[in-house]
Amino acid sequence: MPTAGDQHVNRLLTNVAVAWYQKAKNFVAAQCFPVVSVEKQSDRYTVYDKGDLLRDEVQERAPATESAGMDYDIDTSPNYYAPKYALHKDVDDDSRENADKPMNPDRDAVRILMQKMMIKRERIWANSYIKAGLWTHDYAGVASGPGANQFVKWSVSGSKPVKNVETWKNVIEESTGFTPNVLVLTPDVVVELKDNQDILSRIQYTQRGIITPEILASLFDVEKVLVPRGIYETAAKGATSAPARIAGSGKALLCYATNTPSIDEPSAGYFFAWKGLFGASAFGGRIKKFRVEVKAADRVEAEMAFDAKQIAPDLGLFASAVV
Repeated sequence: MPTAGDQHVNRLLTNVAVAWYQKAKNFVAAQCFPVVSVEKQSDRYTVYDKGDLLRDEVQERAPATESAGMDYDIDTSPNYYAPKYALHKDVDDDSRENADKPMNPDRDAVRILMQKMMIKRERIWANSYIKAGLWTHDYAGVASGPGANQFVKWSVSGSKPVKNVETWKNVIEESTGFTPNVLVLTPDVVVELKDNQDILSRIQYTQRGIITPEILASLFDVEKVLVPRGIYETAAKGATSAPARIAGSGKALLCYATNTPSIDEPSAGYFFAWKGLFGASAFGGRIKKFRVEVKAADRVEAEMAFDAKQIAPDLGLFASAVV
């Protein structure tokens, strides 16, 4: 009788493969800071003096007299520089021709490179701006007895997340005149909020008690709550795997970010994306494919040119040890 091996030879399945492609919504950097598409890799931008614009200088005018005068200062020295980040994967002719379905070396190269570019952008944003000592306002969570610039951690019974965020919004609003509209919460903070009585008591009769970023945005009265869920591998190739959250843990960033970049409105930060880079999209990225004959391969190359720039430190508030 023929054996099982005689009757069936194992082949690659054509409808299943295991690939670690993260969802695009896991990366929130470009959702926090609006993207400004720029023609040049570097340039300057104008900053109006906040005090000059907010100062009350209007005076009562007596008959036959001149009106009170005023002036304002601008600073044109601030600048951006969008360095170019790049990575490539060579797809050789032999590998392409010998690949069985569902393998597709060209498609895989593009998808993997784009994920790595998103990881890079998210890491630059998170490492630069989701941290203490950068924004005008810094707060820290404590287990009990909060003092100045402190609050009770949201994982502690009796904590008041909604009141805390309202207080923080007022802090920014009182110094700038702008109400924060974006709240970034690391995933572990969201986990604790789903079990926080202050939150649960406010939604127990709505939305089936399910807490989502949209529900949290409504509770905190901001336009959007962003949860950076992206991860990256910290270990070198060949070493024991050690994945980590890109944005870290126990963090919150409350800020005002304009929906549409303009010359008439401030923003906590901007992404300056160099669309002037030949072939680049409005986000400053491009994918190239060209022949490398000496290697008998096609090179798939990804490039992205951007600068994640803090614009107005007083429009942001960072909270550490939130849980």
